[in-house]
Amino acid sequence: MNEAANLSTIVVTGGFVLAFIFGFVAIRANFCTMGAIADIVNMSHWGRMRMWLLAIAVAIIGASVLQATGQVDLSQSIYQRPRLQWLSAIVGGGLFGVGMTLAGGCANRNLLRIGTGSMRSVVVFAFIGISAYMTVKGLFGQWRVDYLDRFAIDLAAYDLKGQDLPTLLAKATGLSAKVALAIAAAVVAGGLLLFVFANARFRDSPNQIFSGIVIGLLITGGWYVSGHLGYGENQQLEMVYFATNTRAAESMSFVAPMAYSLELLMLWTDQSLHLSFGIASAIGVILGALAWALYSKTFHLEGFASAVDTRDHIVGSILMGFGGVTALGCTVGQGISGMSTLAVGSFLALGSIIAGAVATTKFLLWREENA
Repeated sequence: MNEAANLSTIVVTGGFVLAFIFGFVAIRANFCTMGAIADIVNMSHWGRMRMWLLAIAVAIIGASVLQATGQVDLSQSIYQRPRLQWLSAIVGGGLFGVGMTLAGGCANRNLLRIGTGSMRSVVVFAFIGISAYMTVKGLFGQWRVDYLDRFAIDLAAYDLKGQDLPTLLAKATGLSAKVALAIAAAVVAGGLLLFVFANARFRDSPNQIFSGIVIGLLITGGWYVSGHLGYGENQQLEMVYFATNTRAAESMSFVAPMAYSLELLMLWTDQSLHLSFGIASAIGVILGALAWALYSKTFHLEGFASAVDTRDHIVGSILMGFGGVTALGCTVGQGISGMSTLAVGSFLALGSIIAGAVATTKFLLWREENA
């Protein structure tokens, strides 16, 4: 019992510390996926997008090293499971992209804004949490299972243990698992790094380079904390992952944890509910951003600008809650953590998030011009 409690404490504390640093660094660098997409669509500026891609590349390298050295088994994460729910990834990702644009930022961005005093983001948090919970266990969840999740490819039927690129490459070529992992990670991460640093303006942006590297390393740290330090024997002498809501190895992701955070607050006396890696991460991001806001003297309260602004944020929040759970992650959960596992579903979800965000950004620009 004490050993289990100790491992849970390590995972929760580790998740909080990593997320606190994440929040501090991300708000300082104005790290925002929706903002990065808007920069490209509106100004053809790729600075923040390159910072995000750098974080993905570093996370891929870090997670692959953990996998290759046996520190973490990424096949035990939700991303590499052999059942490829392709329609859920596409539809969920697309709706999340639409939602985060309407709400002025993704789940992570709104956690950061709560730390800087945004009352709008408090409302966004609540509606994301409610919608996400409905998608996990409620009405939206029934729709998800009935109309989306059932459309899937069972890769196990083809003697594949996972949906990640290294597994597919090993199956197609006969290479060993470690060699296939090294090749896949080198090609994807190497390609991203070449693109990122090909731009001279970005090479002269030490803050963005530093922040991208740190965020990628923090995602790697999340895998190590939950997948290595938190992997141990329970009271039934079974090897399990402690203090994760998915009961699997996790790194940072923020949509479902918002739902579990609300559940814990509403059912605080339920002894079956406890702080988890995801909940601690959400709290850590908020407090990390708050620390920066207080240090830089930028903390200030802000609310909605108009009724239309309120409507857009609420609708966007609901779409993010549904889309984030359906796609198994957000711009951080799938966009960095999932991508670090090189899972095919993560590529589908990320591409759909970007497509949804680009389309909605263009729509909002058209709406503003024709108002």
